[in-house]
Amino acid sequence: MKKFLTASSIIAMLILSGCATNSGPEYDGSSYREIKTYEIGTVRNVRPVVVSDSGTGTFLGAIVGTVIGSTMGGGRGTALTTLAGGLVGAYAGNQAGKANASELSVMLDDGRDIVVVVKGSGYSIGDRVKIIKDGKKVDQVYKID
Repeated sequence: MKKFLTASSIIAMLILSGCATNSGPEYDGSSYREIKTYEIGTVRNVRPVVVSDSGTGTFLGAIVGTVIGSTMGGGRGTALTTLAGGLVGAYAGNQAGKANASELSVMLDDGRDIVVVVKGSGYSIGDRVKIIKDGKKVDQVYKID
């Protein structure tokens, strides 16, 4: 029972430690101070894509799965359940880390055509979008009126 409570406490800390109260765009801890540029354009084509996990989901899933697996089984079975928990957790974390996204072909107001991948959906042909850039990287994309 003590192992179960320890595992539950660790899981709760991982889940609750990153809670933010603002529902606005999220900026990296160091990049919010940098000057950003933006482009405005019109969506010409939308294609659904999947963005794969960067490795964080797999890593966290493996840790949580290993901790939970270590609380099960007995004797030699503990080693097997720990291993199985880690493997199942890694797979689940990898799958959870994937995100549905949209590949947007955008004609910018200056006449250039670009392609931008954004998490989520909800973009349609003809939408006007503002693309906020951090150097050559896309930081945010959102619809404008």
